Amino acid sequence: MNRRDFIVLVGGAAAAPLAPPRAANTQEIPVIGFLNSGSPRVFARQVQGFRAGLNEGGYVEGRNVAVEYRWAEGSYDRLPILAAELVRRPVALIAATGGSVSALAAKAATSSIPVIFEAGGDPIQFGLVASLNRPGGNVTGVSNFFGPLAAKRIEIIHELTPAVRKIAVLANPNNPTTEGQVVVIRAAADTLRLQVDILHAGNEREIAAAFETIVQRQLGALTVLADPLLANRSGQITALAARHGLPTIYSHREFVTSGGLVSYGTDLRDVFRQVGVYAAKVLGGVPAADLPVTQPTKFELVINLNAAKALGLAIPPTLLARADKVIE
Repeated sequence: MNRRDFIVLVGGAAAAPLAPPRAANTQEIPVIGFLNSGSPRVFARQVQGFRAGLNEGGYVEGRNVAVEYRWAEGSYDRLPILAAELVRRPVALIAATGGSVSALAAKAATSSIPVIFEAGGDPIQFGLVASLNRPGGNVTGVSNFFGPLAAKRIEIIHELTPAVRKIAVLANPNNPTTEGQVVVIRAAADTLRLQVDILHAGNEREIAAAFETIVQRQLGALTVLADPLLANRSGQITALAARHGLPTIYSHREFVTSGGLVSYGTDLRDVFRQVGVYAAKVLGGVPAADLPVTQPTKFELVINLNAAKALGLAIPPTLLARADKVIE
């Protein structure tokens, strides 16, 4: 199945009218709380997308809206504390980004302040919303369904390394979306008659240990699950993959721009733009309960030819033809 045949998960777009932005009187400027499980360095491009979404709704940071940023730097246990800080501030709404861990922390911190999330997995299963079309309560946002994408990554890495029969999977056990991704990956691997070894890593030391295990078990390729903590350690992971000559596929382009081989996933900048669009609607007076949970519409395959050359790996022409971006 190539990328263009992949079934895009399209959510209903909210048709609620947007009220005019508030006047730029400094006493009336609303404040958005921006809660993220990662770091500003890793999410710089996504924050640009968030601001672009706000701008579409008539809001410009520093002019007629302020943003209070809280970054957990990959330490998920800090998220409830940071969410509570924003609630005490208080803020007009919370943009909970960087996965389900951020969304769950924001939801637990308030039942009255609107929460616009960017999260992986099923938001109904995690208790974030009552339904996709009618979220209810004070929470809505953009949901990344990681399962089908995780399966597609197994297909792509197999296409890149057809002789490899044993593939490592790097997973953060502290992420609530991990279990669902693993289930889908195992099914995809079974279809391709591949063996997958799940290696858990929740910090820098465990990531390094996982690569030692990969070498010991002679696993021939790696897929890294979608996870904010792992994204926060993209430099470490791509460096280790290069050091061990390990063909690796990632969830987002930031890994590939850091030197990784290939990524396939949602365009996170556009996902964050959608969060910004919803934030603008809420600031304009639309209740969060009236905004259906939306889903990504843009997916991208990114290939780093420099990394492929260093690995001595020839990229199949059919895969290059499907790539949205090729780094040379």
